[in-house]
Amino acid sequence: MEPFRVHILGCGSALPTLRHHASSQVVEIREKLFMIDCGEGTQMQLRRSRIRFTKVSAVFISHLHGDHCFGLLGMISTFGMLGRTASLKVYAPAEYEDLFHRQMEFFCSNLEFEVEFCPIDTTQNVVVYEDKSLTVETIPLEHRVACCGFLFREKPTLPHIRRDMLDYYQIPVSQVNNIKLGADWVMPDGEVIPNSRLTRPADKARSYAYCSDTRYMPRLHKMVTGVDTLYHEATYDKSFEGRARMYYHSTAEQAAKVARDAAVGKLVLGHFSARYEDESVLMEEAQQIFPHCVLANEGVIIDV
Repeated sequence: MEPFRVHILGCGSALPTLRHHASSQVVEIREKLFMIDCGEGTQMQLRRSRIRFTKVSAVFISHLHGDHCFGLLGMISTFGMLGRTASLKVYAPAEYEDLFHRQMEFFCSNLEFEVEFCPIDTTQNVVVYEDKSLTVETIPLEHRVACCGFLFREKPTLPHIRRDMLDYYQIPVSQVNNIKLGADWVMPDGEVIPNSRLTRPADKARSYAYCSDTRYMPRLHKMVTGVDTLYHEATYDKSFEGRARMYYHSTAEQAAKVARDAAVGKLVLGHFSARYEDESVLMEEAQQIFPHCVLANEGVIIDV
């Protein structure tokens, strides 16, 4: 099975600390790399993670708070100094487009690669990226500014060929694609070998949802139902629920409710308030409702 991993580069909230970096992560899927959010210091985290700068093909910005986007221009500038030639797509709220182009003209006017700004409407649940193996769709969230999450979905793959059966029935290689597409095999004497005997089921298509920043949305689970892994902000514990509501953030308990109602495979908690020196209180709170959860941390790699 091809790798589908999430590299956590930063999982802190707005106030800088020595424990956590600003929000950023890289989704690795089928040898392609996509970045979600790009807080200050992201390019240094890329170096520490040993992720190749040149392989990041697109950046998805959830919203225009500095802890989610202040690192973008610096990283693009560094890409230029490293001699990058591959184009880069930046998916971000439409409100950023004019300022982004002015920043690029001022700071990054001599790049030898193309940077394409792709405006997104954070109020819509639509596919904004698609290639032959996956789609990325927006998840409208509720924050103090226009904000959305992102849902990465693999496209279904074809069944696996059973090589032992091909050898046994002496089926020519030229027929492999037909069999993958569902064809049976007819022997010279007319016997039909059913496709089910010649193949194994395809790998399950996997999915990953990123939801940060947002206040608790009771209906959010409908957009992330059944995903394999959900990253949901857990800025506070439930004793600060009033503060979470005021600043349009979520508690660990509320994140767990979304995971439970969506029947996800695993919950990853992140975007921690600087007030916590030990986030285990957040995990313990979430596990009371949804046991299958882990804490994000810089350098952690999560298998979707």
